[in-house]
Amino acid sequence: MPNEAWKRLLEGNHRFVDDVPQHPNQDTARREALSNNQMPFVTLFGCSDSRVAAEMIFDVGLGDMFVVRNAGQVVDPVTLGSLEYGVEILGTPLLVVLGHDNCGAVTAAYNSYDTGETPPGFISDVVARILPTVARARKNNRTTVNETVAQNTMDTVEKIMQLSAIISRAVEEGRLIIVGLTYQLHDGRTTVVAQHGGDEDAVSTRFA
Repeated sequence: MPNEAWKRLLEGNHRFVDDVPQHPNQDTARREALSNNQMPFVTLFGCSDSRVAAEMIFDVGLGDMFVVRNAGQVVDPVTLGSLEYGVEILGTPLLVVLGHDNCGAVTAAYNSYDTGETPPGFISDVVARILPTVARARKNNRTTVNETVAQNTMDTVEKIMQLSAIISRAVEEGRLIIVGLTYQLHDGRTTVVAQHGGDEDAVSTRFA
C-alpha cells in the first residue's frame, strides 16, 4: 500500500507538470461524502510559500492529503504531533517532506550565516532553527541556496525519524514510506532527495 500511495502521488505530479490535471475529488459529492470522516492517502509537510500549493502540485482533491505547513519546514513538537496524527490516527501510508527552490526561510538563514545578522521578531526563531542545516550544507560542499534547500529537506526527514518513535516504528513495520522531495517553481517538477522505507527502486526514481 505505501508504494501504491507513492505511485499515485507521482502520477499526479506528472499530470500537473504536463498541464493535464484531472482535478479529482473536488465536486459536491466528494465534499458531502467527507462530512463525517476523512481517509487521506498521504501526509505532507511542506513550506508555507504561496507558490507551493500541495494539492495542486500533486493534482489531488478534498480528503486526499493531510497537509502541515510552516516557513522552511521547521520541525517542532506541534509539527511532529500533527505528522503523527496523520500517520497513526488517519493511517496514511506515505509521508512527504516537500522543500522548494528559492525558499525564503532558507535564504534568510543562508544570508544570516554569511552576515551574522538576524531578521526581526519571531522570524529570527525560524532562521535559528535552519542555521545548523546551512552549516551542514557548507560542510558537505553544498554552497548555493537551492543546494541548501535540498540539505534542509534531507535534514527534516532525518529529524522526523529520530524524534518521532511513532513514525519511525511505522516505517520499521512497513506501514509507512517517508520521502523527501524538492520542488522546482519554474516547471513544477519534483526530485527525490531522501527516503526511508518502501521499495527503494520504485521510490527513488528521480523525476528529472
